[in-house]
Amino acid sequence: MRASVVGGGSWGTAFARLLARASIDTELVCRRPEQAEAINSGHRNPDYLQHIDLPESLTATSFEHNRLADTDLVVIAIPSKVYRTVIAEVASSLNPEAAVLSLTKGLEPVTLKRLSQVLAEELPEPAASRIMVLSGPNHAEEVALDIPTATTIASTNLELAAWLQQLISTESFRPYVNPDLTGVELCAAAKNVIALAAGMSDGLGFGDNTKASLITRGLAEMARLGDRFGADPQTFSGLAGMGDLIATCTSRHSRNRMAGELIASGKTPAEAEAEIGMVAEGLTSAAAVRELALANGVEMPITEQVCAVIYEGKDVRRAVAELMARAPRPE
Repeated sequence: MRASVVGGGSWGTAFARLLARASIDTELVCRRPEQAEAINSGHRNPDYLQHIDLPESLTATSFEHNRLADTDLVVIAIPSKVYRTVIAEVASSLNPEAAVLSLTKGLEPVTLKRLSQVLAEELPEPAASRIMVLSGPNHAEEVALDIPTATTIASTNLELAAWLQQLISTESFRPYVNPDLTGVELCAAAKNVIALAAGMSDGLGFGDNTKASLITRGLAEMARLGDRFGADPQTFSGLAGMGDLIATCTSRHSRNRMAGELIASGKTPAEAEAEIGMVAEGLTSAAAVRELALANGVEMPITEQVCAVIYEGKDVRRAVAELMARAPRPE
């Protein structure tokens, strides 16, 4: 059994570590050769999760030198804004029978497509039955420390999802399977936008009432979007929905919550992401989520106000005031 994790960021590193500790022969495919060399020599990622020791059995390699052609499981852990570009770059190298697991949470910015749809378009046919998505309250910083974590593996191929479930189940990592690929992916994209709003709330010094209200009404927005695309309502009360939303809106590890807090303090989105030092997916996916909602007649007022703040420079307090002044309605 061989696995390749494409993307040497924090989540790719944590997941590669998880696979290696599950006795799977795993390689981490990095964009920069010097990063791969440092991992192989020091068994630590010099750029992400620097304090985490990596198993000696975990090897790292570059995009130019890898064994994707001989891999049984390919894991994709790259930002949504370069997703199609990277997949197109590696697609011809992949074992055509390999299972493919996506860890990225977002939508393709221009086409508004879910990332499993991008995979299906770019990978050799037949690809759809080999694609899975993993999502849930899974901060890389905690997974890398073997802190107990649950997650969701979504696929239209439940037999394949169950295979992966057995493969990566450990004492500290518990996967569940879910056939609702659409719902899981929409949750993953939309929750990051709500986390930006939660961070803005923190940056303004608001309290628990505000945070709980944002989480609850944010979940309502996510569920409306999912309903429009035929998602299973139960997905939104599960790990990929409510579970991930709570973690992303409240955790000190959450890049999106932190980005929102920095923006509320006066930073631009670019400055906020630079200070965090990692990609905050919500800053990319917010526009895609808003456009998808508008194109399909789905009301998402929190998302609309977040987009006005991060893309149009709207004052955060004015955005809050407009949300609170909306016409009364039943819950």
